[in-house]
Amino acid sequence: MTVPAFEEYVPAIDCICAGCAAQRRTAASALPVRYGGHPAAHGARRALVLATAAGVVLGSGVAEAAGSTGTTGDRAAGAAGAARTDPDGDSPQGGPGPLRGGGAAGPPSSTTTTPKLRKSSRAAIINRAKKWVSADVPYSMVKYWSDGYRQDCSGFVSMAWNLPGNEWTGSLAAFGTRIAREELQPGDILLFHNPADPSKGSHVTIFGGWTDYTHTHYTAYEQTKPHTRKKTTPMAYWTNSGKYVAYRYKGLSGGSAGSGSSVAGFPGAAKFGPGASNKYVTQLGRMLTDRGGKRFYEVGPGPGWGDADRRATQAFQKAQGWKGKEADGIPGPDTWRLLADGTGRDIPGTGGGGGGGGTGAGHGDSNPDSKFPGRGYFRPGQSNSHVDRLGKQLAKRGFGKYYTSGPGPRWTEADRRNVEAFQRAQGWRGGAADGYPGPETWRRLFG
Repeated sequence: MTVPAFEEYVPAIDCICAGCAAQRRTAASALPVRYGGHPAAHGARRALVLATAAGVVLGSGVAEAAGSTGTTGDRAAGAAGAARTDPDGDSPQGGPGPLRGGGAAGPPSSTTTTPKLRKSSRAAIINRAKKWVSADVPYSMVKYWSDGYRQDCSGFVSMAWNLPGNEWTGSLAAFGTRIAREELQPGDILLFHNPADPSKGSHVTIFGGWTDYTHTHYTAYEQTKPHTRKKTTPMAYWTNSGKYVAYRYKGLSGGSAGSGSSVAGFPGAAKFGPGASNKYVTQLGRMLTDRGGKRFYEVGPGPGWGDADRRATQAFQKAQGWKGKEADGIPGPDTWRLLADGTGRDIPGTGGGGGGGGTGAGHGDSNPDSKFPGRGYFRPGQSNSHVDRLGKQLAKRGFGKYYTSGPGPRWTEADRRNVEAFQRAQGWRGGAADGYPGPETWRRLFG
């Protein structure tokens, strides 16, 4: 009788059998034990299969065993997919390490020491996240983008938070302060790290703001398959929702990490205007440059109020669709809040690369949808393209839950209730939230 012997078998990269496919998936998703990976996962990197000492070809029993393993794995994957309402949420990740490629190389970070923090504003965090969204950066746990950050979920957050290296879900918490979900503001993160098996379910997203007044959904910036995305997401995530923890970056500029905002509250209009010179003017200028206003400043920003501050402020106000006294170039509470929170619309580019005098002017009018058509189109019995456009925009912004079908061109009670929900999300009450769009509702909805 031939004496059986054991040898290590590495699955062929081009083999399509279920057993080899299962082994390749296991090997790709398992993290090194030194980074918190599960030891059992590494035992599956190489399968021990039975072979004879005489070199007899693997028998059908072993092949069936391999096929059975693959079938079990497929069933488990199917069960996981059935439990997940969003099929893109499974994003394995790499471990901590330095920046690569175009990024500045450096030693891997260590969570055993106090992490180095680079100051960053909420607006800067969101703007960096938007760059990856615009570039459709492909998801990968082994590739690095041109800025040096790894193209997985934790590399994405490392980039947005401007960390000195690539972190992972097991180390990101060291760079943040834990907060309650009710305190979430743009630039904070929602993090789930599974210490028992980090390759199973661990994920992190960037909070971009609430999409409804009930705070049940938010705008999530995240790196997931197939590429970076910005998507309305249920709080806290599609799966493992109860296990996600909210964190605020410790290096937020203009305030402590645990404060309600990275920037102090509005100091009052008297701090701005001709003759003013104080720290708030500097702070305003820095926030404006983060939102596209850098071209207005030849030098600065600085504490002395100048025409560059007025023009940059006016460009930001006009980018929100404001006109007249609302866009006079002097910041008020609403202007300050949008800048401090990193919300609202950025200052648009000049297009021709000239001076900044007309940068923000007419930005709202350049969008044909931004002009309010009139109240008469939105009443019972009305049927027109404006109602259809309104309904589609409501659904796009996350306020379409009352539509059982549609939206469509005929005004219905579902349209009114969805408009009312959007108005209440703005903080309006009473007659200001009656469910019938007016100029301000229209501007905010399409702005």
